[in-house]
Amino acid sequence: MSKINPQAMELNNVIKTLSPTVYGLLSQRGKGIYFPRKGILAQGMAAKGKEINATIGTAYEDDGKPMVLASIARQLELDSKDAFPYAPSEGIKPLRDKWKELIREKNPSLGTTEISLPVATCGVTHGLSIVGYMFVEPADSVILADLFWENYELLFTNGYDAELKFFNFFKNNLFDIDSFRETVNAKPAGKKIVLLNFPNNPSGYTPTKDMEKTIVEALTESAKAGNKLVVILDDSYFGLVFEEGIFTESLFSQLSQAHENLLAIKLDGMTKEEYAWGFRVGFITYGIKNGNATLYKALEDKTAGAVRGTISNAPHLSQSLVLKALQSATHEKEKESNKEKMKGRYLKFKAVIAAHKEYKEQFEALPFNSGYFMCVRLKNLNADEVWDLLLKKYSTGVICYSEKNLLRIAFASTPLDKIEKLFNNIYSACKDCTVN
Repeated sequence: MSKINPQAMELNNVIKTLSPTVYGLLSQRGKGIYFPRKGILAQGMAAKGKEINATIGTAYEDDGKPMVLASIARQLELDSKDAFPYAPSEGIKPLRDKWKELIREKNPSLGTTEISLPVATCGVTHGLSIVGYMFVEPADSVILADLFWENYELLFTNGYDAELKFFNFFKNNLFDIDSFRETVNAKPAGKKIVLLNFPNNPSGYTPTKDMEKTIVEALTESAKAGNKLVVILDDSYFGLVFEEGIFTESLFSQLSQAHENLLAIKLDGMTKEEYAWGFRVGFITYGIKNGNATLYKALEDKTAGAVRGTISNAPHLSQSLVLKALQSATHEKEKESNKEKMKGRYLKFKAVIAAHKEYKEQFEALPFNSGYFMCVRLKNLNADEVWDLLLKKYSTGVICYSEKNLLRIAFASTPLDKIEKLFNNIYSACKDCTVN
């Protein structure tokens, strides 16, 4: 790496002083990144409010309003200043404040634990990539379940030359805590990067409340043993839990106060939680035991620097639209209505599977209780062949996980009156392949 900028060195010194663990977890890119508080940005801020401000890389009318195209502006009900100009690299402040407030509301176990102000990203995928930028070195291992979203390979293996190291996800239809504990405590001791995704994509599974405690205990045990942990929590499907007895908070609520050797990073956003998939607004939030505002501000600045150095900022328009929605008096009612529709489809999936014992001749449903999806494991069949036949003969699309012999099925996008036909088509395709 080239010589580190003095502004990065200032942030590094703050982090090293307040948390040697966090400093040690930073990648070389993470150590080198900074948010440029000097130069163009600082000079632009210094000129704000002056009679003449010729610093801004945005076109303005003579009256100070953004210079826009009417053909675009007339599509919007927002004031043009809330849509067209660049947003700050860290995100618009009112939205960041609101999202932090909501994290506390949804995760009451956090109590008064100090956490960072969320930094806005261009969706959760971009957030994960920024976490890779900040914390993942070539040849690092990222520990995750053997049932995982395939984009993790692109993000961490192709993007940052990391190795994916798997633990077994299910044992006796529950989260395999033994495999997890063994993996996160494996020798040699040192830096460990752990990625947990609940509700899980592809399985649609979230651990029980009791199992959640055991997961936290296993990670805390690893930290107490001298390991330095980055625990990445992909909470893309947060809140979509459909059964009693399932943990409804994020693991972030417990892990952000678990141990000084464990940095918890929460990734979430608008995509699934707020039913706004194309808006591309996500958030990165940090938490570590005894973390304080000064430490978190340094991490926020580094994160904002990584955002600025990759995409400049998340869309201002999307952030403004979502902020207004979150402030709306009807927001929670609308969100609950959507969740009830999703739950209805989930329950129909459960009912259809339970009513058709013959399905077990061809496939078995993996445990599911949340999220958007569920999986079936095929018996003595080739998943690629079944997938292909479903498309060609039965006009039915699912996702095929060839190496696991699984089909991932989205109840989130399947109309209620098509669910029984969907499973009958899968069963028929399986029988066709058995005959062949």
